[in-house]
Amino acid sequence: MKRLQITIAFFLVLFVSSLHAQTRWYNPLKADRPVIQNQGWTAEIGKTFARLPERAEKEVRKAVWNLSKDAAGLSIHFYTNAPEITIRYHVKGPFAMNHMPATGVSGVDLYAIDENGKWKRAWGNYTFSDTVLYRYKNLFPGTFHKKGFEYRLFLPLYNSVQWMEIGVPEDAYFEFIPVLKEKPVIVYGTSIAQGGCASRPAMGWTNILSRKLDYPVINLAFSGNGPFEKALVDLINEQDAAAYVFDCLPNMGALSQEEVYDRVIYGVTAIRKKHREPILLTDHIGYFNDQTDSTRAVIWKRLNETQWKAYNALKKQGVKDLYYLTRDSMRFPDDGTVDYVHPNDLGMQAYADAYEKVLRPILKMPVGPVSTTQPISQRREAGGYEWKKRHEEELQLNEEQPPVNVIIGNSITHYWAGAPKAHIARGEKSWNQYLSDFRNMGFGWDRIENVLWRIYHGELDGFAAKNIVLMIGTNNIGGSTDEATVAGIAFLLQQIRQRQPLAKIKLVGIFPRRNTEARIASLNKQLQQVAQKGSFLFADPGKKLLLPSGKINESLFTDGLHPNEAGYSKLAPGIAPR
Repeated sequence: MKRLQITIAFFLVLFVSSLHAQTRWYNPLKADRPVIQNQGWTAEIGKTFARLPERAEKEVRKAVWNLSKDAAGLSIHFYTNAPEITIRYHVKGPFAMNHMPATGVSGVDLYAIDENGKWKRAWGNYTFSDTVLYRYKNLFPGTFHKKGFEYRLFLPLYNSVQWMEIGVPEDAYFEFIPVLKEKPVIVYGTSIAQGGCASRPAMGWTNILSRKLDYPVINLAFSGNGPFEKALVDLINEQDAAAYVFDCLPNMGALSQEEVYDRVIYGVTAIRKKHREPILLTDHIGYFNDQTDSTRAVIWKRLNETQWKAYNALKKQGVKDLYYLTRDSMRFPDDGTVDYVHPNDLGMQAYADAYEKVLRPILKMPVGPVSTTQPISQRREAGGYEWKKRHEEELQLNEEQPPVNVIIGNSITHYWAGAPKAHIARGEKSWNQYLSDFRNMGFGWDRIENVLWRIYHGELDGFAAKNIVLMIGTNNIGGSTDEATVAGIAFLLQQIRQRQPLAKIKLVGIFPRRNTEARIASLNKQLQQVAQKGSFLFADPGKKLLLPSGKINESLFTDGLHPNEAGYSKLAPGIAPR
């Protein structure tokens, strides 16, 4: 019997070793480029899981420095088609706290973004021991191509990660996504903003907000140690942000009213001297035992009144783009905390909802009631090109060679010709003749809402265009109503105008396609009215692709949708500016 047990154990070791050999491990700190997202100071700390640069140790209090080692708000983005993903890592501190579970303090959270830009939470088995292990199995492979999904891994909220590896089967595709180049929203705050007491990392409100906006949010919140200190304000001032959020009052109760006032004045004034971007001050949410503890309400009311006084003084001084999130507008639920102040998941959602509502107009990223007015990414053609890589190429080109003329569209534009160069070029002759000075901002498989995402993420920022041509909508025909298509294009035109107020903006009617000619003709009549109402130019050169019968001329297409060189030659004169 003993010999049999030894034999079984031997083969079990071989089996486990075999499984281990079939897994390829990727260390984010050894990637060829920095991949730790939402960090700031990437050049200094991009190869660590820290939140402040090493030099800050001499500038901040010891408690702040120690908390800066917690990975709150950090995430890792990657592509993979793996049917199974394993995360293994080591943390420095205790796994859990009395009022916050190990899954929130020390756990990770994995989300997928599918080909249509939809967020999907992955759920895995986990164990907390010397090496923390999360394993996600039977992952959906996708439907449009074989390159899988984009994944986002949210790191522990209240613990320091010492090392981490991501494992996938050896034959799986895997690629880290480098640190995003967008200006982030920077949040300076207390334990509430750090993530206490979410049940898991993705439920910290800064992480929820990051998903809602699909935008980088840097978490510079320090539990019990976020009282609007000069040292932190000065560090934050080193960073270029899309917006600066100060949610510090819950850690300022021990300060005098004068000190609270002075710190708010200094923080806002210091940021405004160096940066023009919006600044948002946030009320204390209040204590949720103030109906039974008579001392509590006095504290938060005094803090809110003092900060409001400072806010009004700053506005009178002429400080621009200064905003305020009030306690009343937060609509915080009565059962939204685990104790007297720290949010549970319900409370975290309320925080994120309130911040999204106030930040969208500040960031000029509004949404409308229908899907075509709600920005979303896509990855439907990853077998041919990476959508977000092309987006990064566009941003890089805009910075290096600011365009004068821009044409925005889907695959019909993408695969015409021009820069940035695509793997397909179906109409180089006509492009070179009529549109050679245009920047090609066409993306294969794009819908209206995908163009909206790209515009919200900087493709029309940082330069002044003379002419902008918009050709979008054909890919919405299969999934959107005509009313939603028209509404989406009208909404999109307004967002383009807001970013490029001096440009001549031309809307081009949707090109005819096989078996949809009559519907598209009707749509284009509505789009012409949209253009006229909004004082945009309008052109409908697609009529030149039709036979007298009203059907498309098949000789001008490659597949009944995409024009060939002869078709593009028919379209180009009506698209080019006159």
